Parts: sequence; C-alpha cells; structure tokens
Amino acid sequence: MNRYSEMLVLVRAVQDGSFSAAARNLGCTPSAVSKTIARIEDRLGALLFSRTHRAISLTREGEAFYTAALEAIAAVESADAAVFAGTAPQDRLRVRSMPIFAQAALAPRVPDFCRRHPRLAVEVQLRMDPGHLLDDGMDVAIHVGHLQDSSLVARRFASTRWIICAAPSYLLAHGSPSHPDDLARHTCLNFIAGIAASTWFGRDGTPLDIRARVVTNQASMLMELARTGLGIVRLVELQVADDLAAGRLVELFPDHQCLDEDPIFAVYESRRHLSARVRAFLDFLDEAFADPPPWRHWRGAVPRLLLSDAPRPS
Repeated sequence: MNRYSEMLVLVRAVQDGSFSAAARNLGCTPSAVSKTIARIEDRLGALLFSRTHRAISLTREGEAFYTAALEAIAAVESADAAVFAGTAPQDRLRVRSMPIFAQAALAPRVPDFCRRHPRLAVEVQLRMDPGHLLDDGMDVAIHVGHLQDSSLVARRFASTRWIICAAPSYLLAHGSPSHPDDLARHTCLNFIAGIAASTWFGRDGTPLDIRARVVTNQASMLMELARTGLGIVRLVELQVADDLAAGRLVELFPDHQCLDEDPIFAVYESRRHLSARVRAFLDFLDEAFADPPPWRHWRGAVPRLLLSDAPRPS
C-alpha cells in the first residue's frame, strides 16, 4: 500500500470514528485498517491514535498528521482534476436518499440525468436509518430536514413544508375541520412515535393534539391510506402536490397551516475537489429543483372539492 492509500485509510478512520466503521466503508477488515495505522505510526515513530475499548481519538501528533493528510489528498485530487477537468463523468454514482424525496421527486427526474450522462451508472439506496450518511461508499446523500453538525459538506438545494390534508371522500363522510383544534375529534394517519415527523404543528409552531388510528414508518403508505379516505394526514408538499392540484387531496384550514420550510440538502465528503460524477449530480439537483421548486405548482390550482362543499359534523 502506498502512502497516499495509507492517508486515505487514516482519514476514513478519523471521519468514521472507528477502525471497524472505516473498514466497512473501505471494503476491508478492521485488522487491515489497524495494521495500516500501525505501519504509519512505526514509520513516523509517533502514536497517532489514543485507543480505548469503545472509541479512538487523535493524539496531538495524530491531529497534525490528519491535517497534513487532508491537504495531501486534496493536492492529489487537484492534480487529477487538472488532467480530467471537462471530461464526461463516468463510473458509478451512488446516492442515498430519504424514501419520501426519492420516490416523489427524484425518481421522475433520474431518466433525464441518465440521458445527459450515458456513461454514468446510477445506484440509489432508500434509507432512513441513523448513522453516517455516507456509509457503504455513498457519494451523495439527500436529507430532508435539519442536519446535525458534521465534517461533511451540506449543500441546500431546495426546501419543502408539511401540509395537513385529507381526501374528499373523508371530508364528505366526516366533515371538514376548520381549525387545528378540531383534529382531536377526527381520525388521523401518522408516523410511528419516535419519528420526528410524527409531531404535527400549527401556524404558531405549537404541537397539535391528534388521534392516530393507523401509524407506519413509511410516508408512501400514509399517502395511499389518505387517498382511500381513511383519515387526515400530514405529509411534505413535494409528495402531495400533484394530488392537491388534482383534488385527490384537499389542504385543510390553510390559514392555520404551519408555513415553516424544511431544508433539503445534498451531503457529500468535505473535499476541495469533487469527482466529475458528484459534480454532475449536484449541478443537476440545482437545475431540477431551482427556486421555486416544482412541487409548488399546485398552489394556483382549483381543487375539485372546495372545503365549503364538505358537510360539517353534526
């Protein structure tokens, strides 16, 4: 293993927080990572990591080497970029995305991206599990909502808000709530407890009192259940925009809806020079979801069922 490869292993171990996590992302064994670090330490005559049974941390010498390693890696990438800048991206782009965004917003636009970059294969993984967003060799992760502090770069390219809505069939059968306080007397469909989106908010940002009859961990299932008229749902605008425009769903008490926007980020490694494939995808996201994003088209549409047409509960 050359010194450049050794530096990549060390940087991965630092950013992932353990030798075992680095090994998973590098496709090798924890023993191989440990031996590589030991080889660097033997060559330098200095201890780079303080090791405990639970975690690793950099020594002062390790911090100095880590900083220098990042600069060296950036220099190598800069040299590559000087030769390959402007060439068509190729290889395989690996993207991790929240299911909501992938299914409702990304999937309809992937064909256009593929047509633009015929030599680039695309792998999209739909995941909501916690942990490092770029585990398993992901190039880019798409995250809806606010992010915790990280060494990764987070590039905001769009935003969306949450909308409380219901199918016309539900409103005709049970009446239309005119205020968030009315939700306590209605059947709601919700995410399982523990998912941040399971808490509903009104215009002033206060949590709402709701009664959930069915709960799930997938927004796509909530969408399908809402369409059947089973209950009232709260979903992101990017998912329900087409249904709101067509009247399959109706926004409830629009004057009392929370207007806060959740940011949508593209997350990638904190490196000075991006690969051609990542740069192409980031540019595509900026273009495909330029402000205003495509899911706001419904706001000027007239739904098939007006709220005033729905019967009030007796």
